Order: sequence, then C-alpha cells, then structure tokens
Amino acid sequence: MGILGWIVLGLVVGALAKLVMPGDDRGGVVVTGLLGIVGALVGGFIGRLLFGTGLGDFFDLRTWVLALIGSLLVLGIYRAVVRRRART
Repeated sequence: MGILGWIVLGLVVGALAKLVMPGDDRGGVVVTGLLGIVGALVGGFIGRLLFGTGLGDFFDLRTWVLALIGSLLVLGIYRAVVRRRART
C-alpha cells in the first residue's frame, strides 16, 4: 500500500476510532490523523504477531479491522498520557 493509502486509511480509521471512543480530545483533525496512521501501523504489527498476517490491500476488510483495533489502542494510550500530564 502506498504512502497516500496509509494517510487516507489513517484519517478514516482515526475518525472511526473517535466515533467509537467519544471524548473531549485536543488536537483536532491533525492529531486524529496521526493517531490513526500510528494505530494502523500498530494494528498491522499486532496482526502479524498474533495471527501471522499483517495489513493487506487497501480494500481488504482485515486491513480496516486491524487498523481500527490499533487506532483504538493508540487513542486509549494517548488519552491516558494526556490526562496524566494534565494532572501534574
């Protein structure tokens, strides 16, 4: 998948992750896109470790599910770090 595909996948999956885990996050579209791209990479890594398969083609359902799982994980970690930093 090309770099443009990763960017589009990250933007869409980052927005989906924010729909699944709503909350008041700072950063807007740029942070959401970056979290989505990082989440897609994390999802591909997790898929390769657990199932022996990584991200496939852009239109493959496995790609979208793994990217969404990774984005949810990254979003949860991001929120935990931001909240902890705001308390101190």
